[in-house]
Amino acid sequence: MRGRVLIIAGSDSGGGAGIQADIKACTALDAYAATAITALTAQDTSGVYGVHTVPPDFIRQQIRLVLQDIGADAIKTGMLADSETINAVCDALAEHGRRIPLVADPVMVAKGGEALLTKAAVETLKRRLLPFAALLTPNIPEAEVLSGMNITDVEEMQAAAEMMLTLGVPAVLLKGGHLPGNRLVDLLATEDGIEFFESERIESRHTHGTGCTLASAIAAGLSQGLGLRASVVRARAYVQEALRRAPGFGRGHGPLNHSVTVDPARLATLV
Repeated sequence: MRGRVLIIAGSDSGGGAGIQADIKACTALDAYAATAITALTAQDTSGVYGVHTVPPDFIRQQIRLVLQDIGADAIKTGMLADSETINAVCDALAEHGRRIPLVADPVMVAKGGEALLTKAAVETLKRRLLPFAALLTPNIPEAEVLSGMNITDVEEMQAAAEMMLTLGVPAVLLKGGHLPGNRLVDLLATEDGIEFFESERIESRHTHGTGCTLASAIAAGLSQGLGLRASVVRARAYVQEALRRAPGFGRGHGPLNHSVTVDPARLATLV
């Protein structure tokens, strides 16, 4: 096991997304996962039925203790819920002093449509969290909120990604899964340009936690010394395999199979 990832996110009682998915993804990729839980949710594959936020002082304490003792080689943020939570996270990171690569997954809406980030918190996220981030990983709806742009095709994805680079984050992985078509296109935008990653769409209702899983898998790669591009390529391959081998649990948007591993020989042909 190598690479320490501090995951700052909410808990999913169904186990398919949130902290539970994050820990599973890091473990599958041989990284160590520590956590600071920001919220408890009562949910299943059909929806979110309750949210209980964690007091800001306790969030700060969790982050402080992990960083002072175990340490972290990368950080991943997920559900942050409100401005108070975002400020608590950023205050704790600023207090630590040392900059650690942070993958920010701007979790705004659950798979079932429930809001997981208040509207007022969006500006706080942009103003406070993004300057800490090494990578922002929005899906199409999240990117529309952050960029203020409508996104209906790949060209508009590119324009939105370029706009989000102006928000203080050096890299954006914009996920194109919400666009129609048999091919799925994600794009990685940095100051060096834009790279497109295209793959066959896997038709499945078992997609709960794909965003959490992808972001944590990328953070695991960064914690292990992989470059940004290599981390993205490996994480995409991992999520695709986890989708293909989903266990079929639940009546709604079921979970992935987080226990899959990525074949090193196959990965070498992708990176």
